Amino acid sequence: MGEKKCDTIPLINPSPSSSTQGTASKLQTIGNIIVSIVGTGVLGLPFAFRVSGWLAGSIGVVITGLATFYCMLLLIQCREKLASEEELKETTTYGDLGCRCMGKPGRYLTEFLIFISHCGGSAAYLVFIGQNLASLFKLHGLTIASYIFLLVPIEIALSWIGSLSAFAPFSIFADVCNLLAMVFVVKEDLQQAIGGNFSFRDRKAFTDNLGGLPFAGGMAVYCFEGFGMTLALEQSMRERRKFPKVLAMSFTWITLVYILFGIFGYMAYGDETKDIITLNLPKDWTAIAVQIGLCLGLAFTFPIMVHPVSEIVEGKLKKNIWFEKLRNNDAEDSITRLEKLGIYMGRAVLVIVLAVLASFVPGFGVFVSLVGSSVCALISFVLPVSFHLTLLGSSLSLWQKALDVFVLVWIAFCSLWYI
Repeated sequence: MGEKKCDTIPLINPSPSSSTQGTASKLQTIGNIIVSIVGTGVLGLPFAFRVSGWLAGSIGVVITGLATFYCMLLLIQCREKLASEEELKETTTYGDLGCRCMGKPGRYLTEFLIFISHCGGSAAYLVFIGQNLASLFKLHGLTIASYIFLLVPIEIALSWIGSLSAFAPFSIFADVCNLLAMVFVVKEDLQQAIGGNFSFRDRKAFTDNLGGLPFAGGMAVYCFEGFGMTLALEQSMRERRKFPKVLAMSFTWITLVYILFGIFGYMAYGDETKDIITLNLPKDWTAIAVQIGLCLGLAFTFPIMVHPVSEIVEGKLKKNIWFEKLRNNDAEDSITRLEKLGIYMGRAVLVIVLAVLASFVPGFGVFVSLVGSSVCALISFVLPVSFHLTLLGSSLSLWQKALDVFVLVWIAFCSLWYI
């Protein structure tokens, strides 16, 4: 294979190169996989089950989980193929792999999709916080968009903090609040079941509206986000040959939890299930504390989600002709101050743009499903399969090629159905 010239600056900070021994144990890797995949999307699953039916939703989650797992393995196979041909000495990110497979267009396409997906995820955070705050504090004249814009000054200030590690505790805090919200929903379901407030037969297994199936599918795909971290997760593991087994174990448990939570949430609230399940929680102090905690955790985690977006914008900004002229004409300390000012202004503008985007979103569930069925589907399924066929196509068996082509055709069909 001829060597393709690629830029060396990845969208996401590189993890240790393939020649570096990872340090994460099996248990640590499982934890990293869960943190990378499980996010706020899980709180929209009960609504997806309401739209599709509990059995159809469960089948959709299983298929999505299997497809994501399969495509993650394809991505690792592609990296190993290039490593065996000494084409991958410094390749550590998804964008690097796209570059090696398809040249610079492959890098640009991969990183553009990651850029868009992080923009979508960041906007979804703001929508989630806005909807929850609007349900808790019903102040006169304040809409969901109002609460989103009230967050802007806070998020701008947080985006100026240089170290992302400072936000790690808040990310863990948000995950804990996520878990508590799920516990509240299960508790509510059990109370209603014991009290005889609903009948299992009243909950649909399959929806009468077939148009709801792709909506639920998009939500399921979004819930398995984090695909761009596949190579970094595999490289971080001490015993990398065991990664497929660890990944399979993690996906099994994540899929099972998703299914159970989706079913429990739908069973508890039925046709009253809202696109964010926390909006259905009773207005007692414990549930309100969980909602506020979840909003605080996500508000402080927002800079982590938006960081890859900031990184690519700042990379382009530093290559601007204006900055190049300054480097040739001005003193070094002046350049540093101007660059910092440009970076701070760029981050502020980015937060404002994302807030404006979020203010036009009609609802968390609709937006998340759209992102999942479009950008996330391309990142998680289309690109890995395309890379796999490009790199290993000649050595694949007929059934392997057929399976890859089936994934592409199925994703295309579902996307058209969604439209």
